[in-house]
Amino acid sequence: MSNNTVNAALRALGYSKAQMTGHGFRHMASTLLNEASLWNHDAIERQLAHTEKDEIRAVYNAAQYLPERRRMMQWWADRLDALAGADNVVVLPRRSTGSQGSAQGSFAFGGRDK
Repeated sequence: MSNNTVNAALRALGYSKAQMTGHGFRHMASTLLNEASLWNHDAIERQLAHTEKDEIRAVYNAAQYLPERRRMMQWWADRLDALAGADNVVVLPRRSTGSQGSAQGSFAFGGRDK
């Protein structure tokens, strides 16, 4: 799925470019997966479809890390499910991107794990 497709879906759901982008999801996932310290850095990078920067290593390392990536994605899905049902969700007013700054609706933000 292309980044443009994800961004179009976000816009259709009412999110502005300032609120979320497809790349924003990738950024968030990379940060949280790395901070969890549960996963091999190479497995995270492969899951995000990042290529190896070291050209020599890229030639010789064809590992896909599939078993670890499967466990990682299940962990990620479980984490998102927990956040969606968490009692620590705070509803914040949605700010307009216009010059008037009036609140328009609201959105929920899941806090950190307890």
